[in-house]
Amino acid sequence: MGTVVITGANRGIGLELARQAAARGGRVVATCRHPDTAAALQTIAAGHPNLAIHRLAVDDAASVAAFAAALGGEPVAVLVNNAGIMGPPAEQQSLDHMDYDGWAECFAVNAMAPLRLLQALRPNLEAAAPAKAVTITSQMGAIAVDMRFALAYCASKAAVNKVMRLVAPELAAAGVIVSLVHPGWVRTDMGGSDADLAPEESAAGIWKVIDRLGPDDAGSFWSWTGEPHPW
Repeated sequence: MGTVVITGANRGIGLELARQAAARGGRVVATCRHPDTAAALQTIAAGHPNLAIHRLAVDDAASVAAFAAALGGEPVAVLVNNAGIMGPPAEQQSLDHMDYDGWAECFAVNAMAPLRLLQALRPNLEAAAPAKAVTITSQMGAIAVDMRFALAYCASKAAVNKVMRLVAPELAAAGVIVSLVHPGWVRTDMGGSDADLAPEESAAGIWKVIDRLGPDDAGSFWSWTGEPHPW
Protein backbone atom coordinates (compact mmCIF):
# COMPACT_ATOMS: atom_id res chain seq x y z
CA MET A 1 0.00 0.00 0.00
CA GLY A 2 1.36 3.39 -0.96
CA THR A 3 1.65 6.46 1.20
CA VAL A 4 -1.27 8.75 2.06
CA VAL A 5 -0.46 12.50 2.01
CA ILE A 6 -2.81 14.94 3.73
CA THR A 7 -2.31 18.71 3.65
CA GLY A 8 -3.60 21.04 6.35
CA ALA A 9 -3.60 18.20 8.87
CA ASN A 10 -3.10 20.22 12.04
CA ARG A 11 -6.75 21.00 12.78
CA GLY A 12 -10.36 20.51 11.80
CA ILE A 13 -11.22 18.10 9.02
CA GLY A 14 -7.57 17.57 8.11
CA LEU A 15 -6.67 16.53 11.63
CA GLU A 16 -9.49 14.01 11.72
CA LEU A 17 -8.63 12.70 8.25
CA ALA A 18 -5.09 12.13 9.52
CA ARG A 19 -6.30 10.45 12.71
CA GLN A 20 -8.53 8.05 10.81
CA ALA A 21 -5.91 7.36 8.15
CA ALA A 22 -3.33 6.51 10.81
CA ALA A 23 -5.77 4.15 12.50
CA ARG A 24 -6.39 2.37 9.20
CA GLY A 25 -2.70 1.49 8.87
CA GLY A 26 -0.16 2.20 6.16
CA ARG A 27 2.16 5.17 6.02
CA VAL A 28 0.56 8.59 6.49
CA VAL A 29 2.33 11.87 5.80
CA ALA A 30 0.45 14.67 7.55
CA THR A 31 1.53 18.18 6.62
CA CYS A 32 1.00 21.61 8.10
CA ARG A 33 2.62 25.02 8.08
CA HIS A 34 3.92 24.92 11.67
CA PRO A 35 4.52 21.35 12.93
CA ASP A 36 6.15 22.60 16.15
CA THR A 37 2.86 24.07 17.37
CA ALA A 38 0.56 21.34 16.00
CA ALA A 39 -0.03 19.77 19.42
CA ALA A 40 -3.07 17.66 18.48
CA LEU A 41 -1.32 16.27 15.42
CA GLN A 42 1.80 15.51 17.48
CA THR A 43 -0.37 13.55 19.91
CA ILE A 44 -1.72 11.41 17.07
CA ALA A 45 1.80 10.82 15.76
CA ALA A 46 2.97 9.76 19.23
CA GLY A 47 0.41 6.98 19.24
CA HIS A 48 0.82 5.96 15.61
CA PRO A 49 4.39 5.35 14.42
CA ASN A 50 3.05 5.07 10.87
CA LEU A 51 2.20 8.80 10.83
CA ALA A 52 4.93 11.32 10.01
CA ILE A 53 4.54 15.09 10.26
CA HIS A 54 6.12 17.28 7.58
CA ARG A 55 6.35 21.03 7.29
CA LEU A 56 4.54 22.36 4.22
CA ALA A 57 3.21 25.79 3.27
CA VAL A 58 1.03 24.90 0.30
CA ASP A 59 1.06 28.43 -1.14
CA ASP A 60 4.86 28.61 -1.18
CA ALA A 61 6.54 27.15 -4.26
CA ALA A 62 9.84 26.56 -2.47
CA SER A 63 8.11 24.77 0.40
CA VAL A 64 6.20 22.52 -2.00
CA ALA A 65 9.39 21.72 -3.92
CA ALA A 66 11.23 20.90 -0.69
CA PHE A 67 8.39 18.62 0.42
CA ALA A 68 8.38 16.77 -2.90
CA ALA A 69 12.16 16.38 -2.69
CA ALA A 70 11.84 14.94 0.82
CA LEU A 71 9.43 12.30 -0.46
CA GLY A 72 11.82 11.41 -3.26
CA GLY A 73 10.41 8.65 -5.43
CA GLU A 74 8.11 7.28 -2.72
CA PRO A 75 4.81 6.09 -4.25
CA VAL A 76 1.81 8.09 -3.05
CA ALA A 77 -1.43 6.16 -3.27
CA VAL A 78 -3.66 8.97 -2.02
CA LEU A 79 -3.15 12.74 -2.00
CA VAL A 80 -5.76 14.67 -0.03
CA ASN A 81 -5.59 18.39 -0.82
CA ASN A 82 -7.31 19.56 2.35
CA ALA A 83 -5.49 22.77 3.31
CA GLY A 84 -7.73 25.79 2.90
CA ILE A 85 -8.63 29.17 4.34
CA MET A 86 -11.81 31.22 4.53
CA GLY A 87 -10.05 34.40 3.50
CA PRO A 88 -10.98 37.88 4.74
CA PRO A 89 -13.92 38.43 7.13
CA ALA A 90 -17.23 37.91 5.32
CA GLU A 91 -18.03 41.63 5.35
CA GLN A 92 -14.80 42.20 3.40
CA GLN A 93 -15.76 39.72 0.67
CA SER A 94 -18.82 41.48 -0.66
CA LEU A 95 -19.98 43.60 -3.56
CA ASP A 96 -19.53 46.70 -1.45
CA HIS A 97 -16.19 45.84 0.12
CA MET A 98 -13.58 43.44 -1.22
CA ASP A 99 -10.21 42.92 0.43
CA TYR A 100 -8.30 42.18 -2.76
CA ASP A 101 -5.08 41.18 -1.02
CA GLY A 102 -7.06 38.77 1.11
CA TRP A 103 -8.79 37.45 -1.99
CA ALA A 104 -5.42 36.81 -3.63
CA GLU A 105 -4.25 34.89 -0.56
CA CYS A 106 -7.47 32.88 -0.49
CA PHE A 107 -7.07 32.07 -4.18
CA ALA A 108 -3.43 31.06 -3.71
CA VAL A 109 -4.25 28.59 -0.93
CA ASN A 110 -7.61 27.24 -2.08
CA ALA A 111 -7.34 27.25 -5.87
CA MET A 112 -3.68 27.35 -6.90
CA ALA A 113 -2.04 25.25 -4.18
CA PRO A 114 -3.97 22.02 -4.94
CA LEU A 115 -2.70 22.10 -8.51
CA ARG A 116 0.82 22.94 -7.31
CA LEU A 117 0.77 19.86 -5.06
CA LEU A 118 -0.67 17.74 -7.83
CA GLN A 119 2.11 18.81 -10.20
CA ALA A 120 4.85 18.31 -7.61
CA LEU A 121 3.64 14.85 -6.55
CA ARG A 122 2.55 13.63 -9.96
CA PRO A 123 5.56 11.26 -10.28
CA ASN A 124 4.79 9.83 -6.84
CA LEU A 125 1.13 9.32 -7.69
CA GLU A 126 1.93 7.71 -11.02
CA ALA A 127 4.42 5.42 -9.26
CA ALA A 128 1.55 4.14 -7.10
CA ALA A 129 -1.00 3.89 -9.93
CA PRO A 130 -3.84 3.29 -9.57
CA ALA A 131 -3.72 6.30 -7.24
CA LYS A 132 -6.14 8.98 -6.12
CA ALA A 133 -5.82 12.76 -5.81
CA VAL A 134 -8.76 14.27 -3.95
CA THR A 135 -9.38 17.93 -3.20
CA ILE A 136 -11.60 18.95 -0.31
CA THR A 137 -13.74 21.67 -1.82
CA SER A 138 -17.08 23.20 -0.78
CA GLN A 139 -20.63 23.39 -2.02
CA MET A 140 -20.07 27.15 -1.86
CA GLY A 141 -18.00 26.80 -5.02
CA ALA A 142 -20.77 25.06 -6.95
CA ILE A 143 -22.49 27.27 -9.52
CA ALA A 144 -25.64 25.22 -8.89
CA VAL A 145 -25.72 26.36 -5.23
CA ASP A 146 -26.74 30.00 -4.82
CA MET A 147 -24.97 31.19 -1.65
CA ARG A 148 -24.56 34.94 -1.82
CA PHE A 149 -21.79 35.66 0.66
CA ALA A 150 -18.01 35.26 1.06
CA LEU A 151 -17.31 36.05 -2.58
CA ALA A 152 -13.56 35.44 -2.33
CA TYR A 153 -13.94 32.03 -0.73
CA CYS A 154 -16.73 30.94 -3.08
CA ALA A 155 -14.75 32.05 -6.12
CA SER A 156 -11.63 30.19 -4.97
CA LYS A 157 -13.58 26.95 -4.54
CA ALA A 158 -15.32 27.36 -7.90
CA ALA A 159 -11.88 27.80 -9.47
CA VAL A 160 -10.38 24.67 -7.92
CA ASN A 161 -13.45 22.69 -8.96
CA LYS A 162 -12.91 23.70 -12.59
CA VAL A 163 -9.16 23.12 -12.48
CA MET A 164 -9.51 19.58 -11.15
CA ARG A 165 -12.26 18.81 -13.64
CA LEU A 166 -9.98 19.91 -16.49
CA VAL A 167 -6.86 18.00 -15.44
CA ALA A 168 -8.70 14.79 -14.54
CA PRO A 169 -8.73 13.17 -18.01
CA GLU A 170 -4.97 13.49 -18.56
CA LEU A 171 -4.15 12.12 -15.13
CA ALA A 172 -6.70 9.33 -15.50
CA ALA A 173 -4.73 8.13 -18.51
CA ALA A 174 -1.71 7.82 -16.20
CA GLY A 175 -3.66 5.90 -13.58
CA VAL A 176 -4.42 8.79 -11.21
CA ILE A 177 -8.06 9.43 -10.35
CA VAL A 178 -8.76 13.11 -9.64
CA SER A 179 -11.91 13.93 -7.69
CA LEU A 180 -13.47 16.57 -5.44
CA VAL A 181 -15.40 16.17 -2.18
CA HIS A 182 -17.67 18.59 -0.33
CA PRO A 183 -17.14 17.78 3.38
CA GLY A 184 -20.45 19.16 4.65
CA TRP A 185 -20.89 21.97 7.15
CA VAL A 186 -18.46 20.89 9.86
CA ARG A 187 -17.87 22.15 13.40
CA THR A 188 -14.35 23.52 12.95
CA ASP A 189 -12.70 26.91 13.36
CA MET A 190 -13.91 27.70 9.85
CA GLY A 191 -17.37 26.12 10.05
CA GLY A 192 -18.22 27.42 13.51
CA SER A 193 -19.89 25.81 16.50
CA ASP A 194 -23.39 25.82 14.95
CA ALA A 195 -22.41 23.59 12.01
CA ASP A 196 -24.22 20.32 11.34
CA LEU A 197 -21.39 17.78 11.51
CA ALA A 198 -18.62 16.71 13.84
CA PRO A 199 -15.22 16.39 12.13
CA GLU A 200 -15.24 12.65 12.88
CA GLU A 201 -18.45 12.15 10.88
CA SER A 202 -17.31 14.23 7.94
CA ALA A 203 -13.88 12.56 7.75
CA ALA A 204 -15.38 9.07 7.90
CA GLY A 205 -17.66 9.94 5.01
CA ILE A 206 -14.80 11.41 3.00
CA TRP A 207 -12.73 8.25 3.44
CA LYS A 208 -15.66 6.15 2.25
CA VAL A 209 -15.88 8.29 -0.88
CA ILE A 210 -12.13 8.04 -1.49
CA ASP A 211 -12.09 4.29 -0.94
CA ARG A 212 -14.70 3.61 -3.58
CA LEU A 213 -13.30 5.89 -6.31
CA GLY A 214 -12.60 4.02 -9.51
CA PRO A 215 -11.44 4.88 -13.03
CA ASP A 216 -14.93 5.93 -14.08
CA ASP A 217 -14.95 8.58 -11.34
CA ALA A 218 -12.19 10.75 -12.82
CA GLY A 219 -13.26 14.39 -12.62
CA SER A 220 -16.17 13.65 -10.28
CA PHE A 221 -17.64 15.85 -7.53
CA TRP A 222 -19.09 14.19 -4.41
CA SER A 223 -20.70 15.06 -1.13
CA TRP A 224 -19.26 13.49 2.01
CA THR A 225 -22.46 11.42 2.11
CA GLY A 226 -21.39 9.53 -1.02
CA GLU A 227 -23.94 11.27 -3.24
CA PRO A 228 -22.87 13.04 -6.43
CA HIS A 229 -22.72 16.80 -5.90
CA PRO A 230 -24.15 19.20 -8.52
CA TRP A 231 -21.60 21.39 -10.22
